Amino acid sequence: MLSNLPNSIPQPAWWQLLSWIADPLGFQDTYRQKYGDIFTMHLSGLGAFVLIGDPKMIQEIFNQDAKQFDIGRGNKIAEPLVGRYALMMMEGDRHRRERKLLMPPFHGERLQIYSQQICQLTKQVASQWQVGQPFIARTSMQKISLAVIMQIVFGLSEGKRYQQLSTLLADWLDMIDSPLRSSMLLMPFLQKDLGEWSPWGRMKQRQRQIHELLLIEIAERRALGDRGQTDVLSLLMAARDEQGQAMTDEELRDELMFMLFAGHETTATTLAWAFYQIHRIADVREKLLGELDSLGESPNLMEVVQLPYLSAVCQETLRMYPVIPTLFARITKSPIAITGHQFDADTYLMPSIHLVHNREDLYPEPKQFRPERFLERQYSPSEYIPFGGGSRRCLGYALAQLEIKLVLATVLANYQLALVEDRPIKPQRRGFTLSPAGGVQMVMTRKNE
Repeated sequence: MLSNLPNSIPQPAWWQLLSWIADPLGFQDTYRQKYGDIFTMHLSGLGAFVLIGDPKMIQEIFNQDAKQFDIGRGNKIAEPLVGRYALMMMEGDRHRRERKLLMPPFHGERLQIYSQQICQLTKQVASQWQVGQPFIARTSMQKISLAVIMQIVFGLSEGKRYQQLSTLLADWLDMIDSPLRSSMLLMPFLQKDLGEWSPWGRMKQRQRQIHELLLIEIAERRALGDRGQTDVLSLLMAARDEQGQAMTDEELRDELMFMLFAGHETTATTLAWAFYQIHRIADVREKLLGELDSLGESPNLMEVVQLPYLSAVCQETLRMYPVIPTLFARITKSPIAITGHQFDADTYLMPSIHLVHNREDLYPEPKQFRPERFLERQYSPSEYIPFGGGSRRCLGYALAQLEIKLVLATVLANYQLALVEDRPIKPQRRGFTLSPAGGVQMVMTRKNE
């Protein structure tokens, strides 16, 4: 039995699990008021997790990431979704190898190539909006972000396989679109494949169909050989590690699965929240439009990405609405002291994005959407952690930021939108992520000429 677990929540573990599934943000707010920056929750069937909201502690954890902690093992809960060979499941040398192989397509000059595609795909989806006809922002953003990730990862923008993958992915993710449906990811005893009539059986069936399509795509690419393509799959298939080894079909499949899941679901959610706040607060929208207008007709897309207020709006959206409530756990390999706290081996430490991003000392009036805070000060890598940190910082963070900025800029410059209802929208669990309840209903009032 682990000792040295600080501020253990006394409620029954089953009650804590249900509360965590239903409202992970409210759960954390409640116990921060009682215990401060560090406390331990006990989730029935999953174990004990030490939640941490102190940036100094989190920075120490990031600094010692690879040496002192098992992290892939801390992500085990996500294996049924992404597979055992996804980057997030790996440890040590294997993790460093895979990360090095995956890094180039998501950074540097490749981003400039993607920027034009992002704007074109945004206009394609937005062209379907009708004046006066309401639409769900999150659904539209998911179409854009899925089209972007399919184009970038596979070089696919149309055709039978594109349609099949798009439909299957949307169906698969909609199976965990509420706290109740999400519970099967956090309650292992519900993960029983009893065929199509059982929720888990339906999820696994969709997953098998997606896997089959991915493996067919990989096999066809291998048969065609290197044709100088620049999509991520082609680059990954051509990549070799220091020993000259290529990635196996199973490794490629699970990496693609993870990129498709993480690369569009999270971005779509962030964009929906951004549109909600931009159209709820007139001053924010006016400042953004003024900044975009300052670049004149047909601005250089890299200039758009550098706009300070647009960047601040994106940063504030990610601060206020982190896509996941906490980072995945770091598991101590041996007894360790962190900022005066002693932890035994095999303790699950869970830095909390929500707790850090709602600190009054860092973000005064944290429940207020105020992009200016990011123009007024710089935040350290442990004070602002929407993409995690340390050796596990999200590999696609640069692409995500590029996409969020360019989609916002493209829509704002070409379409006038409004919220259907001016009412508060709360985050709701959607699998491991948090999403705006109802998806943010919007309407196009007119198209800019």
